[in-house]
Amino acid sequence: MKHVGVYRSLALALAIAVSSVQFANAEQKNEMVWGELLPETLDPHLASHSQMQFYMLNTYDGLYRYEGNPPQVVPWLATAHEVSQDGKTWTFKLRKDVQFHDGTVLDSSDVVYSFRRLLAMGRGPASAFSSYLKPENISAPDNETVRFVLNERYAPFLSALPLVSIVNEGLLSSHQVGNDWGAAWLSSNEAGSGAYALDTKTYRPLEAMDVHRFAEHFHGWSDNPRPIETVRVRPSKETSTSVLVLLKGAIDATDSFLPPDQVKRVEADEGLRVSKDESMRILVIRMNNKKPPFDNVNFRKCLSYAFNYDGYIAAILQGYAVRNPGPIPQNLWGAPKDLEGYTFDMSKAKEFCDRAKAEGAPIDRKLKLFAPSEHVQMAQTGQVLQAETRKLGLDIEIIPATFPSLAGSMGTPESTPDMWVHWVSTYFADPENWIGQMYDSRYHGTWKASSWYENAQVDEILGKARSALSQEDRRSLYEEASRIIVKDAADIWVYNTIQLRGINKRVNNFHFTPVGAGGELRWMSLGQ
Repeated sequence: MKHVGVYRSLALALAIAVSSVQFANAEQKNEMVWGELLPETLDPHLASHSQMQFYMLNTYDGLYRYEGNPPQVVPWLATAHEVSQDGKTWTFKLRKDVQFHDGTVLDSSDVVYSFRRLLAMGRGPASAFSSYLKPENISAPDNETVRFVLNERYAPFLSALPLVSIVNEGLLSSHQVGNDWGAAWLSSNEAGSGAYALDTKTYRPLEAMDVHRFAEHFHGWSDNPRPIETVRVRPSKETSTSVLVLLKGAIDATDSFLPPDQVKRVEADEGLRVSKDESMRILVIRMNNKKPPFDNVNFRKCLSYAFNYDGYIAAILQGYAVRNPGPIPQNLWGAPKDLEGYTFDMSKAKEFCDRAKAEGAPIDRKLKLFAPSEHVQMAQTGQVLQAETRKLGLDIEIIPATFPSLAGSMGTPESTPDMWVHWVSTYFADPENWIGQMYDSRYHGTWKASSWYENAQVDEILGKARSALSQEDRRSLYEEASRIIVKDAADIWVYNTIQLRGINKRVNNFHFTPVGAGGELRWMSLGQ
């Protein structure tokens, strides 16, 4: 077994040496090496997570896009829109100067096709629209107009639009096999109009991706006189490797999950810096509310009191996080300012465990907590809970698994784990992205709603919040729902992230926005 370790060390050293040569060449060629994790598929209609956000932000365009921090939705492929008085009919005017990467002109038929494809496939971003929009109610009155007629008022509609990448209808139709909407082909190819185009010759799933600047991008390049011509995306499966290759100069930036205990190490290098940005990415330990003993509210409260929030944030996160006691990021409207949530209190934890046991909850069985293996912090989160609950006589086993495999197992309460830990990032900046899709039973079967929480009163409140057109009305409804969900201890909410990313100082104009975690490449340039 010692030889295995030696071989791994040699392989890593060789990889770093090769990458260092690539890095030197990249400096000469106006190329950048980015350490972002890659999505399991390149089809933007099939996945909705932070890895896909990075990819779709750079290779695709949507009707609207988020910019800034706090994120603001701005017109993108659309120049303007109108909404009917009843809030159901949305009409968008499109730009006339947009080309796909193959030179085809983008028009309204591509937009209609993209949304119909999304709804037909029913994956990823589709969950934000499928209850409110039917394919036949998406139309193109002319080449520059798209109209959506919703089944009912849906206040987050505009906020959710950036989730949908507009794809090249003609290109995908030519690669369609049966009724797959071109999905097999698009899983490793690209049909977008974004600022960067995929190099399909060098793409290796989950391992390597190169993108080249699309000079004809409609936005133009006047606000970036020296854009980066080629970006080589080279993810590291382990955080320690990512930091090492950054320090060796083999990559220009880590992903947006730099461990806090590595900040000083990176900052000690005069050629590197750490970008520290307030995000809207909350960490949550999910509990399967349909599976005993988690179907007992007193047991869920026991675990909620048994997590050492302040100790975790201080020791493991080095203070680079803000305690977030509920299911909406504290820096977003709709989160109650007076929400206290649960605190670390082992006497209360024991009290509620005793209650649960007295009520017949099978708390003596082995409890399984799954931790995505891509980030060491996930296992650390489980270990904090494991250590304290052991004092209560509870047995929690921590099991590593990949995020895609976990997210794909949430279709039924039976297939969903006892517990799992993950972040909920800013896919769109509306409370619906968090509390709405996490705790309304209409979303059961998706990874976001994997606690299988069900409360008819909460369903009703969240439904009203989606249909109310006044943000103040929506705010009060989300605050009310938050208080009920926290009282029910549906999950364990830990913190809101201060995002950390290690970056080489030669990278200029890193523009952070919570949507996409600052990975939009079109702003960036190179030079000390």
